[in-house]
Parts: sequence; structure tokens; C-alpha cells
Amino acid sequence: MSKKIAILTGGGDCPGLNAVIRAVVKSSLRNGWQVYGVLQGFSGLLDPENKVIEMNEEHVRGILHIGGTILGTTNRANPFEYVEDGEKKDVSSRVKDNFAKLGLDALICIGGDGTLSIANQFSQMGLPVIGIPKTIDNDLASTVITFGFDTAVNNATDALDKLHSTAESHERVIVVELMGRYAGWITLNAGVSGGADVILIPEIPFNMEYVCQKIESRYNKGRKFAIVAVAEGAKPKGASELFSKGKGEEGRQEVVLGGIGEWVANEIRQRTKRDTRTLTLGHLQRGGTPTTFDRLLSTRFGAAAVRMVKDGQFGIMVALAPPNVVAVPLEEAIKNSKQVPHDSDVVLSARQIGISFGD
Repeated sequence: MSKKIAILTGGGDCPGLNAVIRAVVKSSLRNGWQVYGVLQGFSGLLDPENKVIEMNEEHVRGILHIGGTILGTTNRANPFEYVEDGEKKDVSSRVKDNFAKLGLDALICIGGDGTLSIANQFSQMGLPVIGIPKTIDNDLASTVITFGFDTAVNNATDALDKLHSTAESHERVIVVELMGRYAGWITLNAGVSGGADVILIPEIPFNMEYVCQKIESRYNKGRKFAIVAVAEGAKPKGASELFSKGKGEEGRQEVVLGGIGEWVANEIRQRTKRDTRTLTLGHLQRGGTPTTFDRLLSTRFGAAAVRMVKDGQFGIMVALAPPNVVAVPLEEAIKNSKQVPHDSDVVLSARQIGISFGD
């Protein structure tokens, strides 16, 4: 039976999004279905005449290795809190009406916890929705790993590798702030793989005295440089996260995590008198060519989503439960975030080889 399905990408961009889109389009066309791309996240379903396009093989040719998303994305298009004429409005009924007018049989939503929460709300309104987990932060609890994470860790590790030579040449301490929001997965994995001396993550509040002791210990042993990897959501014991303010879309004020790297660097500089510099890696972590792992996982997720449409499974998210890709209820998938356990094997291994967590 022929079907008409739509696919959208929401939230931050992420390596592997195009690989998912490619898999969904190619799998759908092989089933004899029509597939539509929704531009700019959920906002595209508010303007279907201009932002919903029928897709074919030509649209996805040559995009497997390209980062970003050919459909475009936004993290400011929640139809349940849509900013229109300067006010927040619930325009979800318009999305549902347009979905029906397009004659769609399914909506595949690729995104992190924010996008999937919106997808779940539409599922509860009766829309046939399937979610695909995307986030470099790897903080969705219902899947072993999300696509985009492996590439982000590789990008961060590459940066740490390159900083060793300049840090050693100038006998400097270099503090690197990495993404991850309130989860330390990127910083932990990149920090261990990139040879950081100190790793500071949100799950383990730190004490600057212990951080500086580790750095001084290196200098006293003749290793006159140090690399400190700091997650953007890390915080000192007894304190809260640091935030920076800026202008978001349409000039709206927004508050985002950021600034802890500079704060840590200043503390190290004042306490140790060592030449200390800081680098915020920022969006470089989420750009570029997806790794082999992320390309494969993205392709598996996209193909699995189409199989689930065919089987009539909706209100679910595809997830990796090695060795298989499985379906989990959307409501369960967004219920909890995945934090780094204190007794994680990676944390224990890092401590064993002398990496400090500042605690």
C-alpha cells in the first residue's frame, strides 16, 4: 500500500543528519512511497506551500558524507510555544490541520530531547509520529548512543591533540571548554582520548584547589604544561553553572551555557601564576564530515524508522540496543537524561592513569 511520509530535522545541527535523511528517502522510494522534506523544523508545517517539498533520489545524492542538514533546522520553532507577533502562542492545531491537508501517513522527526518532546506532544494529539535520536551530547537515556556524538568526540580529541604541542612549547596551561550541556560525555571521552590532565564535567563538581594541585604536580615533575578539558555545564562545588547572554533569533534575548572555561583559566592563572590560556571549541565540534560510525548508525536509524512506518508502529523512537535497533515509546525516551555515572568504567580508568576530576 502506497504511503506519504514526511521527515524533518529539529534542534541543533549534527553530523549524520543527512545520512538519516538519505536512508529515509531511499528506503521510502524503494517501498513505492512518496516522501516529503519539511524545511526548518516544525515551522515548515506552518507554511507547507513554501516549506514542504517532495523528495526523490536526486535530493539525497552525494550527501552521505556531508555534515549539517539539507532540510535546515531551528531550535526556536516549538508549535506549542510559537513566537508570533511578539507573543508566544499554541499553533499546534495548525500543524495538525496542515498534516491532514497534505494527506500524510507518518511524520519522522529527527532531533534531541527538545524536538522529541514536541514530537511526543503531537503523538498524544493523534499524529502518527516516529522519533530518531540526534544529539552530540549523547544525553538521551533510551539509546546506548546517539548519532553525532562520535564525530563530536573525534573533533574535540583532534583539537586537544593539536593543543599539546603549543602548550608544551610555551610551557602553558591551556583550558579547553567543550559542549555537552548538562552531561559530560563529550568532555570525558575526548579528555581521556586526547590526553587531558584535568577533566571537569557537570556530574562531578570540582574544587579549584585540587585542580591547581594537579597542575603544580606536573610542573614540579618537569612536565611544564597542562591540558584542562572543561564541559560547558561543569561547576565548582557549591556553585551553579555559568551562563552567557546574547541575542537569539529575531533579536530575542537568550541565555546559554558558557564561560566556565574562562573562569577556570583565570582561577588557575591567579592561584598558580602559570601562563594560562583558554579556548572555547564551540560549534566546531558539531560540524564537518560524520565519522564512519555516525554514518552507519544514521543509516540504520533512518532505515529502521521506515520499517516501523511500514509495520504501523507510531509514538515511538528508534534506539540502539546493541546489536539491534529497536523501538522504544517516545514518552519513555524523553523522560530522563543520561548522565555520566561516577563509577563509569571510563571515569575509573581515567582516575587510574592519573587524570584529575578536581574532586
